[in-house]
Amino acid sequence: MSLDYVRAAAVPLSGLTAWQALFDHAGVAAGDRVLIQGAAGGVGTFAVQFAHIRGAHVIGTASKRNTTFLKELGADEVVDYSSARLEDVIRGVDAVIDTVGGETLDRSWGVLRPGGILVTIAGDAPEAIAAKYSVRGVSMLVQPNRAQLIQIADLIDAGRVRPIVDAVYPLPRARDAYERGLLGHTRGKLVLQVVP
Repeated sequence: MSLDYVRAAAVPLSGLTAWQALFDHAGVAAGDRVLIQGAAGGVGTFAVQFAHIRGAHVIGTASKRNTTFLKELGADEVVDYSSARLEDVIRGVDAVIDTVGGETLDRSWGVLRPGGILVTIAGDAPEAIAAKYSVRGVSMLVQPNRAQLIQIADLIDAGRVRPIVDAVYPLPRARDAYERGLLGHTRGKLVLQVVP
């Protein structure tokens, strides 16, 4: 394995969540247009990289400071959510991967093409709303999957995917890490280090 323990700790939950959202639920394939809400976060950074490797056209939402960063990870377009209304600049995507929830999730339905799919890890995807837009909706929780983790590890070892760690906190500062996470706007994951 090519990772130290800190970066390895950032992989399983976020990596599997992104993988399952994109491929198990949304069925993303080469040529699809995929919108990733919260693209600079822990799940989002993996989703951008996985979708890019699969050959999808990747659109991410993030703050302006993350534009160059996300393009380096493989995003084809980045929408600064603070300066543009998503639904005014994006239309007809095949899939939305929502990691944000709330109003962002509510506004995501309208950017899908008819027959598209919205997968959220941060809220509900009611059938009535999906039907209103002639799309499908899935609310998911990650499932353990050894085979998928091996595929992700192979991509990391090959240098095609990299886990992003925003900050490392010693275990006694777990509360500080939790509070920072609540603020949002992290780039990748926050990791607790048990032993220095």
